[in-house]
Amino acid sequence: MKQILDDKELIVLECIASSEEPIGSWFLVELLEERDVNTSSATIGRILNRLERLGYVEKESVKGRVITPTGIDAIRNAKTIEKINFHKNELDKMINTKVLEDFIMVLQARKAIERETARLAAQHSTDREIDEMISVLKRQEDHFTNHSSIAQDDIDFHKAIAKASKNTVLESLYTIISTMGQQSKLFEYVRAQVKSPYSKSHRDILNAIKNHDAEEAERCMIEHTENLIQDVTKYWDEYNIKSHTNPDGGK
Repeated sequence: MKQILDDKELIVLECIASSEEPIGSWFLVELLEERDVNTSSATIGRILNRLERLGYVEKESVKGRVITPTGIDAIRNAKTIEKINFHKNELDKMINTKVLEDFIMVLQARKAIERETARLAAQHSTDREIDEMISVLKRQEDHFTNHSSIAQDDIDFHKAIAKASKNTVLESLYTIISTMGQQSKLFEYVRAQVKSPYSKSHRDILNAIKNHDAEEAERCMIEHTENLIQDVTKYWDEYNIKSHTNPDGGK
């Protein structure tokens, strides 16, 4: 069972991980003060003892502690939890301000723009631009397989299509609208909450562009954005049901 680290424990572990040499409690006190965290040597000692019991650090003679592979994994896990909590808090803010409605409007605008960028990309993309799309999609699929975020890969894939369209106005419009409330990481969270399966729609879009089939590329892009709208709408509807059932929004 994974142990949850508190803020001070995580900072201590990070300080030890970043040190090239074994590190002791007095030096850790100074490092924490540099991060505006005031604590005593005795408190640091207790933290070190706990981290050692967990197998996250180990003593190296009298010089101090060093990080272990388990400790490095613990930092990675703690950072993952921080990200999840951050996005959950951001999602709560979105719900409270009804930004999900704005998300749907953003997706509707994307649908209008990207159906055309996909069509034009199928007509005008070069082998080099197609190779770039293939590379981005391969990276996205690898990240998904490894349970990593695919949000940035999603943005990169659509940007590559917009660039390949050779229409600089549409490319600029996509760049602008992709930052207007879309927040891909939060979209990713929403889709996970409604258990939306990983879609092969990007692969279908890419194949149509590779085949220079403009009509198929447009059709696949429309289907892709409509699925996104459906996912956000489903989440919005489920949240509204919970809100009416529990005035506190299920919290």
